[in-house]
Amino acid sequence: MGQAERDRILRTLNEMNIPFEHLTHEAVYTSEQAMQARHGELHNGVKAMVCKTERGTILALLTADLKLDMEKLAKLILFKKLSLGSKERVLAATNCEPGSVPPFGFAQPLPTYIDESVFDHEWAEFNIGLLTESVKVRTADLRKVLPQKLLQFAVKVN
Repeated sequence: MGQAERDRILRTLNEMNIPFEHLTHEAVYTSEQAMQARHGELHNGVKAMVCKTERGTILALLTADLKLDMEKLAKLILFKKLSLGSKERVLAATNCEPGSVPPFGFAQPLPTYIDESVFDHEWAEFNIGLLTESVKVRTADLRKVLPQKLLQFAVKVN
């Protein structure tokens, strides 16, 4: 699980000549754990949230220091209802365990919605399909890989 996604991401970054730092660390399950293991800043972490809608599964990307406002995102993308995907949905849609879902690199790409916060910083760090591996890239380079339509749907964590 997640190995094919890891390999796809590393291959994509190499083929696009995008410089990156490949990090290995203990298994992490939360954004806070990931940033401690990476010795990074929480706002540089990119959370990939698998969500269920009435029309299927989508991926919402935002920085790790913010929270997904599901009502706001649903309204922006014209869905009636949005909820977090179950562990089974996450596995089926991404082939990755919750906590290891990357922002791209799936065999079957998901409709992806990106909060503009992802590009507010110089660096982006994210798991690459495994709980024990991450990459660090410049956000300017990450823009080359991800879809370009940016939205505002993240809110500050209380």
